[in-house]
Amino acid sequence: MLNPALIKEFKNIVGAENVFTDDADLLTYSYDAAVVKPVVPALVIRPTTSEALGRSVKVCGENGLPVTVRGAGTNLSGGTVPTAREGVVILTNGLKRILEINEADMYAVVQPGVVTAQFAAAAQAKGLFYPPDPGSQAVSTLGGNVAENAGGLRGLKYGVTSDYVMGLKFFDTNGEIVKTGAKTVKCATGYNLTGLLVGSEGTLGVFDEITLKLIPLPAHRKAMMAVFNQIIKASEAVAAIIAARIIPCTLEFMDNFTIRAVESYSRAGLPTDAAALLLIEVDGHPAMVEEDAVKVEEICRQQGAVDIRVAKDDAERDKVWAARRSALSALAKLKPTLVLEDATVPRSRIPEMVQAMQDIAAKYRLEIGTFGHAGDGNLHPTILTDKRNTEEWERVEAAIAAIFDKALAMGGTLSGEHGTGIAKSCFLEKETSPATIQYSRAVKAALDPRNILNPGKIIGG
Repeated sequence: MLNPALIKEFKNIVGAENVFTDDADLLTYSYDAAVVKPVVPALVIRPTTSEALGRSVKVCGENGLPVTVRGAGTNLSGGTVPTAREGVVILTNGLKRILEINEADMYAVVQPGVVTAQFAAAAQAKGLFYPPDPGSQAVSTLGGNVAENAGGLRGLKYGVTSDYVMGLKFFDTNGEIVKTGAKTVKCATGYNLTGLLVGSEGTLGVFDEITLKLIPLPAHRKAMMAVFNQIIKASEAVAAIIAARIIPCTLEFMDNFTIRAVESYSRAGLPTDAAALLLIEVDGHPAMVEEDAVKVEEICRQQGAVDIRVAKDDAERDKVWAARRSALSALAKLKPTLVLEDATVPRSRIPEMVQAMQDIAAKYRLEIGTFGHAGDGNLHPTILTDKRNTEEWERVEAAIAAIFDKALAMGGTLSGEHGTGIAKSCFLEKETSPATIQYSRAVKAALDPRNILNPGKIIGG
């Protein structure tokens, strides 16, 4: 419990109705979507104006109160689990205005609490396209997306959140506003603080406004499902499509375990007897879309696809994509604990990584469903378990380490889109170096000398 005088000060800043101290409220914000130990914060506050946000950060800075900023709490690396040291959770869901969508210059300015899917829909209504589409986009917020550098199903062709952040306004630990980037296509002014803050998981500043790049909507698109009776053939088809210099906007992989779970959950008509399937969409100029679709279909058949199903219309396409987006929810229903990992490898190594996942599942006697953005090498091996089973949980932890070791040995990375948080901070040195950790800690210490901004995330400490 914080000093009552401080609680009163926060009430004066954000309003008494936006300060939460009840045990039930505090417990609600003690965890996120990662399988890490919950930590109950000392206080939760919900600013509804930029001024209140800045003043709140300033009070936390003056009093050395650790701050964890939280959007929807959907992140999968423990990035929004607060700290036990008088931690304050700042909710951004009261800062949810789209401040500007500029059609002429194709950018938008938003507050951090805007829900991703709602923003994408607002842009689309004006004939513009915001491509990043994390699986949680129906509830996740843009501030969280930027903090975690979220990816999504369209990452193969369109990249991730960092590719669309043109500028930021954020508060430092003194509650002072810092501005970086611009609304122009080019900006070479000053340090690239935008690049530093994107993916910093709330450890270097608190977002106030985000300027995002928009692009024209694709003129045409075509979606198909390729069905395989061998998992390795599906993964080889992914590598073959990329090797043919075709870049679909989405190229998703699902193994049989995931297919059956998703079909049971969504009834989308997926082939439950398939060993694996690829969900593929190409978009762009109509003529090129049709040409690429034919080539993709030919490659899939050459690689052993036993069936190709082309979506007849947008409704059929949307039904399948909705089913794919439900994969995490579908798998989560099967066991008390779900561990969704994010290991990413160079695209040419996808077949090898898929085989490694099967080997690891067998070695550690675990159920591992695999799905993900195979086109950009970003697979999501998903381990179903019960953390209360101590012996099994030890095998799960060993399997997670083995997955990361395998990915890194292939030249891959610990995370393609979920961030480091506290779940992967202990593995960071394996991918980088001791000097990298020290350099990062020096940056953090310079910008946040009292270590109040989401302490413990990414670099530990």
